[in-house]
Amino acid sequence: MDEINSLIGGFKVALSWYNLALMMVGIVLGVIIGVLPGLGGANGVAILLPLTFTMPPTSAIIMLSCIYWGALFGGAITSILFNIPGEPWSVATTFDGHPMAQQGRADEALTAAFTSSFVGALVAVIVITFLAPLVAKFALQFGPAEFFSVFFLTFASFVGMGKGSPFKVLASMCLGFALGAVGLDKVTGTLRMTFGHEELLVGFDFLIAVIGLFGIGEILLSMESGLKFSGTHAKINLAAVLQTWKKLLKYWVTSIRSCIVGCWMGITPGGATPASFMSYGLAKRFSKRGDNFGKGEMEGVVAPETAAHAAGTSALLPMLTLGIPGSPTAAVLLGGLMIWGLQPGPMLFVEQKDFVWGLIASMYLGNIVGLIIVLTCVPLFAAILRVPFSIIAPIILVICAVGAFTVHNSIFDVWLMLAFGVTGYIFTKLNYPLPPLVLAIVLGDKAEESFRQAMLSSQGNLGIFWSNWLVGSIMTLGMILLFWPLVSWLLDKRRGSNLQPVAASAGAAAVDKQH
Repeated sequence: MDEINSLIGGFKVALSWYNLALMMVGIVLGVIIGVLPGLGGANGVAILLPLTFTMPPTSAIIMLSCIYWGALFGGAITSILFNIPGEPWSVATTFDGHPMAQQGRADEALTAAFTSSFVGALVAVIVITFLAPLVAKFALQFGPAEFFSVFFLTFASFVGMGKGSPFKVLASMCLGFALGAVGLDKVTGTLRMTFGHEELLVGFDFLIAVIGLFGIGEILLSMESGLKFSGTHAKINLAAVLQTWKKLLKYWVTSIRSCIVGCWMGITPGGATPASFMSYGLAKRFSKRGDNFGKGEMEGVVAPETAAHAAGTSALLPMLTLGIPGSPTAAVLLGGLMIWGLQPGPMLFVEQKDFVWGLIASMYLGNIVGLIIVLTCVPLFAAILRVPFSIIAPIILVICAVGAFTVHNSIFDVWLMLAFGVTGYIFTKLNYPLPPLVLAIVLGDKAEESFRQAMLSSQGNLGIFWSNWLVGSIMTLGMILLFWPLVSWLLDKRRGSNLQPVAASAGAAAVDKQH
């Protein structure tokens, strides 16, 4: 009942005319960002974050979160109509969504995608509503050792659960730690790695790094690929929506399974992209029409879209309750909260109750508004791709430069943004992941501060990280995830060595049989 009463108070905050207007603007901007290939939720939020500096924190976070919801919706439009994934997690949607569009069923595919996205996000928001206060109350017992263990678990999960090379993840993360250490040491008050530059006294600003890495870096990649848009047209009417909704009812098991997968991958730092592929694979395995997947099966659209939205939304839970972002976009929002003077974590639910519940209420409203907008305005958003990319790219570059300059009103930040943009481009070309780098820049100094405080309180004894069941279990899980790539490699090598004698004996038996 406490959560429900708080949520009602949150709706009073979110339902003001000002916040509702920002909600609609955020959704429209988010869909546009999601439609444009090369941009995404994290990129769009990072680029447009400077626009919110003059707003109250609650209104600002409502607008930014709605940009995120809109980007999630918009990625499905390009995937289905143009076979261009507007977002990384929309790749799985192209497998069956675009074949449906080619068969003249674009309205069905889009309605199924938008409705599934709405369902996944709604379930994730319900989970946040009732689980976040419990996690926050539990986290109030945390000290420096417990907080470091959570940070360590977050970093280790990127190593253990990442799809790429763990060495590249570690390299990217270590660069983030080095960049996060520049400036004033919060524990001793000494300067580190400023090299005499006054501009670096406060370190590398998180927002400058994110705008460069995501915004400029992605534009450079898109310019290199020379994007040319071509695809099918679509228009959704009420009759098609109602008819598709009737068909979607028989996929309720797939929706529930995808929601579970998405929420789990969002709360743990798995992300929306792995969640969409995992959910698609499970749907194909358990479906009676699994052989038809990839040829225009509606269930192949329902599964990845539900999971992606559930993961993208539930990633905000650890960000709000523990100050640990579960996705790159959540990391950008975390940086925004810090800029506005708000400290994400368990005390946020105590000190800024109206802010937290206003944000959660806006999640419900934002998803409803987003569903209505995308169902009614698909032709308009799809028409954006008719604009030549040579016109779109310079506009985005100017927005990035203006956003970087307005952070500190310094041209030095614009040059830094360009340097981070080139870095992001090089990292992407070399297949080095950017999310670990961003995460380390955001949380590196906080993890270091918690570690040093824990060491000071224990007089240098590392046993403090196993001093009780809570911190010990979190640290142990983090160690398992950190060394999991090595363990899996050894297991695969051992399995391969065991198979060789079996194969050799089978070959010898075959030769004997021939003789």
